[in-house]
Order: sequence, then structure tokens, then C-alpha cells
Amino acid sequence: MKCKVMLVPIDPVHDIGLKMIARGLIEKGHEIIMLPPDLAMEEIVEQVLRTKNVDTLLMSRTLGYGVGELLARFIDLVDSTGIREKVKIGIGGMAIRPELAAELGFDAGFGPGTTVEETICFVEGREYTPDTLRTQKVKQDMTAGYDYAYHSTLIGDELHSITDMILDWVDDKTSPGVERAKVRDELWDIERWRSRQGNPEFDKVYPGLCGEIPRRYYQTGELHPKTRRFTVDEVQAFERYQKETKSRMSVMKLQHTRKKPMIFNQYGTGCPFMDIGHVIASEAWGADGVVHFDPSWGARTEGFLDGFLTHQEDGTVITPANLNRIHGGLEKSTLWQVRAHRGLNTPETVVLAGKIGADLTKINICYGALGAGTDPERMTVDGYHSILYAAKYNMPFDVVTNEELCGVPSYKAFAGMLIVADLARRLGARPILQPLFAYSPEVMIHGYMEDNYIDFNAAKVFALRSIINAPIWPGAPIGFLTHTEDRVQSAMTTALHTCLGSSLGVDAVSIASTDEAYSGGPITIPAKIDTLRAVAESLRFMGQAHIRETEQAQVYADRMVEGISHVLSDIIHCGDFVTAIHAGLLGSREEGAYPGRTGKGTVTIKKGVYEYDRSLCGREACQ
Repeated sequence: MKCKVMLVPIDPVHDIGLKMIARGLIEKGHEIIMLPPDLAMEEIVEQVLRTKNVDTLLMSRTLGYGVGELLARFIDLVDSTGIREKVKIGIGGMAIRPELAAELGFDAGFGPGTTVEETICFVEGREYTPDTLRTQKVKQDMTAGYDYAYHSTLIGDELHSITDMILDWVDDKTSPGVERAKVRDELWDIERWRSRQGNPEFDKVYPGLCGEIPRRYYQTGELHPKTRRFTVDEVQAFERYQKETKSRMSVMKLQHTRKKPMIFNQYGTGCPFMDIGHVIASEAWGADGVVHFDPSWGARTEGFLDGFLTHQEDGTVITPANLNRIHGGLEKSTLWQVRAHRGLNTPETVVLAGKIGADLTKINICYGALGAGTDPERMTVDGYHSILYAAKYNMPFDVVTNEELCGVPSYKAFAGMLIVADLARRLGARPILQPLFAYSPEVMIHGYMEDNYIDFNAAKVFALRSIINAPIWPGAPIGFLTHTEDRVQSAMTTALHTCLGSSLGVDAVSIASTDEAYSGGPITIPAKIDTLRAVAESLRFMGQAHIRETEQAQVYADRMVEGISHVLSDIIHCGDFVTAIHAGLLGSREEGAYPGRTGKGTVTIKKGVYEYDRSLCGREACQ
């Protein structure tokens, strides 16, 4: 049925939306009558009465002052003239919200973001069905298309030699973490656990492989002092919230006309209930993935608790129940990373994350040993087995270089990252390189960013690409140490670093909420949305355009590559990877990197399956 539609811009200008709708209506074969702008309400009514057989009146209003009074008076006029009985009336524009239109008596109200199709459906009396294909997202594999071939034969050969060295060293060694991972992998059946049937063989062995805190939990039910179980009422409220929110969930796409970078946002409030809220907000505002952040004490404790637990400080405790609840709250399109990179539970975290359904994990032997406090021997053995499990559970992992934040020069951090990546390739895993986009101590001391934030960050990507064909995911988060307590400034600097990543064609970036560095407590959802909105607008601004670095970027890149090769050569000359870490070849005490002590003395020679020397497990390993 063809309709006669009168379109009326109430403002003196701002009639672009109505013109777009007019074009859509004409294309559908409807007759349109466009009135001039800025008519008085009485003149509009007169035009409707004078024009025969108007089916629909569409009005627009952009200016907000006096809008309620003005439209209320118009409704009074159309009521008194009988127009309301014959003509369907809709109102839209920047000043309009559906709730306001309904309150005033309009047949429909269209706020900002309304599509032309939605308005045409109103005219034609059809139910509007959003085009879900337009925003439909699917999980992407950022390692697809990379063959990990070395462009630098010299560095590739050096890395192969160090990988041989590591494989020889770890061959006959194990640790409490490795033994727990083996038990979790072989005896813990997740389907039995989900159906509450229990895993008696696992339950019999696992507590004996744990440190004091988890062992007390399994023996007496005692929890870590900063954790508690959710109450029944809280769980029911959580389930209602999740069901109601998901029923009206839609997601955005942040990249505009580009396919990448994917955007990852971190959560870890300590409370899984709040985490789900943060995840949903991140998804709704366009994040492609989320990263699970756990508390630091969890990395220094041998073994995991279980149960649906909340923690009173930052970092959400890793338990099977917590991860399972959070996984159940994710959109199908959301990539989920569970970090496993830095502590005594690294291999078991990979196993647990893999069984519950994580898409990605995070492993770096060098950062764990130099920046995160874990003993280098322990981290090497645990890291090796973690990589094996990442391959088994088909989880790519990033190799983060956060030791730069301690003061380690980027070329040393990159040497460590490439060592782990080469080891991973030998073990059949899929590593992702994660350079920092950061105003790091090295940058501050040497003045590498006195002019701009572009050259040194771009140089990192250039250097890595000149060495190996591998995916690159700057983090973590981008713009680290450029953020301040000013939320506008933090959102802007994150957005600009995202634009740089986009321009460089990286595969993903991790972003920070605007209050991440200065929240003084859990990160807030408004601060998370600040950053996502800023990133979306910056990528819209960029489109397919590029940021151009100066010639200095290549100078920095060449210097990094040379430094990486020297570090690798020194490690080969040293003859032992763990000794090289202690000797500062991958970051020295003078540079701010201290070999960790957590887990010291817990690496032993293998005795066989589940025959680990349990006398070591009673200690919380920082000695």
C-alpha cells in the first residue's frame, strides 16, 4: 500500500534526517510532501488540513529547549482539529526520546541512532526487525594467515639454539604446578563437575599437591581471608540479572571500515557478579574480547580453591566455578582470554581455562621470572608445560613484555618474548607477540618520546616484523603510563594509541578503562565505556587513513633488532637459559629486573606420574 507522508522539520535548520527518510520513502514508492522548516504549529496543522488524504505526519526536532511545551501544544491542536483520528503522527530528532514522545501522545518517537528503515516500517505499519547481520560478530583467529617464518635467518638460528637449550634443561624436571596441571588434565572431568557428580580420583590426589591455603579449603572448607561464598539470594539475583540483560543484548562493531585491530578489554573487579556486568558492558559497546585478571596472591599460592567466590580486592579469584559462571555469561562472539603467565599455577590455569572454554591464554617465562616474582627455574619448567597444554587445548597465547614496565629495555624484553615464541612453535603452539605501547622507564630515561608517542611504538612493530611473520597484539594496555587521573585525557590517549595500532595493521590491542590507573578500587563501568566510545570514534575518524611516522622510527627499529641479536648471542655463549636470566642477560638488577623467588627450590627431577615429592607442597613457596 502506498502512503502519502508529510515531513515537517520544526527547527529553522537540521532537516538532514528528514531528507534521508524522504529518499527512503520515495524509493519505496510512497508520496512525500516536504514542508519548509521553522513553521509555526498552527501553520503545520493548516497544511495537514489543506492537503487531502495525508496518512502519516513525520516531524523532526533537534533543538532541545522548550521541546516538551512546544510538542504538547501541537498535540492539543491536532486533537482539537480531529487530525489525530485520521493521521498517524511520529516525531524524531536529537531532542527526542521514545519515552518523551509516548508521554506527549505521539504514535511513535525516534531518538538518535534511528534508521531510515525503522521509520519506513512505522509509515507502512510493519513491525521493525533490526538488521542483525549488520552487527553480527563472530570470533576471529588472529593467528590465521601467519606462518611464523623468520625473515632474519641469523636471529631464527639463534632462537633455535636457545630452544634446544631449554628443551634439554626441562626434559627431566617437574614442579608442584606441573603435577597439579597433570592431575587437572587427566582426572578432572568437567562434565561430571558441572553435573555435580564429583571427581573422586581427582579429589583424592589434588589437595595433597596444593599449598596450605587451598589444602585447608579442601580439608576443612576454610577460605582465603579476603574471599567469601555468594549467598543463595545473591546467586539468584545474579542469574536474574544475567537472563534479563542477555534477552535485550545487542553488540556494536568498533572497527568501522577496517577488519582489525580487535579490541580487548580487561575485567577483574574481584566479584564475578560485577565482572559479568563489566563483560556485558564491554560487549555492548563493541569489545571483541575480554581478559580475566586475577589477584596477585593467587599467583603466589600453590593450587586453586573451588566454589563461586567473591574477593574483596582487585582481581577475580580463579576457581572452576568462577570461570564457569563468567564463561556462561559471554556472548558467543566474544573472545575470552584467561591469563596464566606469571605464577605458581601457570600450567594448571591453562588446563582449567582450556577445559572451561577459554579462547586464549597468556604465557611468558621471562616476564614471569623477572617482572612477576616467580623463580626462573620454576617459571621455565612451568612455562614449558603451559605451552604444551596451550597447544593441546588449541589456545593461542600472547607473550606479554610487561618487564619493560620494570625498566627492562625493549630489545631485551623482545629477546625474551621471541625465545618463548620460538619454543612455542617447536611445541606446536600458536604464540602472539605482545609489545607494549607504553611510555616506559626506558623511554623516559632516554627521551625516546620527547617529540611524539608514534616513532618508538611503531619501531617495535617494524622490528618484530623484520624478524618473524607472526601476529602482533600491542598491550597491555596500550598507552600504559600515558594515562592520568583525568578521564578525558586517558580516553583520548588510549584512542590515539588505538589509531596507531590500526594504522600499523596490528591484529589486536588491549585497552584500559579511563580510571584503571587511578581508580583506588574496582574499575567502574562508565570509565570502561569512556574508553570504548573514544576508541570507536577514533577508528571512525581514521577509516582507511594512516598515521605517518618519522624517519626516526626505522632508526629505533634497526637498533632494537641489533640489540635482540646481541642478547640472543650472549645467552648462547652463556650456555644455560636459566643462568642467563639470573645473570641479567634478559633484564638486569640495574635495569630494575630482579629474578623472582616465589617457588624457589620446588623444581625437582621427575619421579613418575603423581609421584611428586609432596613434602615440598606444604610451603607457600616464597622463600
